[in-house]
Amino acid sequence: MDSGATLAERFRAALSEQATPEALPELLPQRLSRAVARVLPVDGVGISVRVDPDRHFPLGASDAHSGLAERLQFTVGAGPCLQASEARQPVFVVAQDMARRWPAFHDLLLSRTPYRGIVALPLRRGLAGAGAIDLYFRRADEVPVLDVFAAMTIGDLVTATLAEAAVWSSWEETDGPRWLQSPSARHRAGVWRAMSMTSLALGVETDEALAVLRAQAYARGRTVDDLAADVVDGRLDPREVFGDGATEPR
Repeated sequence: MDSGATLAERFRAALSEQATPEALPELLPQRLSRAVARVLPVDGVGISVRVDPDRHFPLGASDAHSGLAERLQFTVGAGPCLQASEARQPVFVVAQDMARRWPAFHDLLLSRTPYRGIVALPLRRGLAGAGAIDLYFRRADEVPVLDVFAAMTIGDLVTATLAEAAVWSSWEETDGPRWLQSPSARHRAGVWRAMSMTSLALGVETDEALAVLRAQAYARGRTVDDLAADVVDGRLDPREVFGDGATEPR
C-alpha cells in the first residue's frame, strides 16, 4: 500500500483489495472491519448496530477474536461498545478500567481473547446513535497513543460506505439494508426468538427472559447467542433454562 497516500485513500485501497465478483452485500461489514484493521494500528475491529436498547446486532469483525469480544459484551449486557452506542461518545478502556466498570466482561475478555484494551467509537452522521466500531488492542499501552482524529476519520468513512450501500441497493423496509443481514446479525436474531420462547415457557416478560438467558449463558461459559441457538433449535428446553432444573444441551 502506498505510504504516501492519504488516510482515506489507504482505507479505500484496503477495502477494494477485498472486493471480488463473489463478494456478497451481506459481508460488507466484514470487509470494512478488515480494511479498518489494515489502516489503523490495531489488532482487531468489530462493527455493530443498536436497533433499540436491548437489540444490539454485530455486523462484522476483522477476525474471530473480535467477533467473540462483541458477543461477550452482549452476553453480560455491558461493555465499551454498548456504552459508546448509547452515549454517542468514544470510550477508551484498558484491562484495569474494565475490571472496575464491567467486571464480568473483563473476566470473560481476558480469559477468552488476547485483548487488553478497547477503543469504542460511536457511528456518526447518518448512523448516529445506531452503533459503534470497536478497536481492539493486545497491549494496553497502545490505547492512549491511538490517533483519535485518524480513528474517527476512518469511522466516518465506514459510516459513509454503509449509508451509500443502503442508498444504492434495493431492500425491504422490514429487513433493512443487505449488510444488516450479515451471518453474525442473523445469528444474533436467534436471541429474540429464544427470548419469546423462554418468555412463554416461564411466564415472564421478554426483558426478564433475556436476563435469564444471559445469566445461564454466563454460568455455562457460553455466549448468549449460542445458548439461544440451542433453545430455538430444540436442543435446550426453555423450561429447563431457569434455576437448578437447567440441563446441558441434548
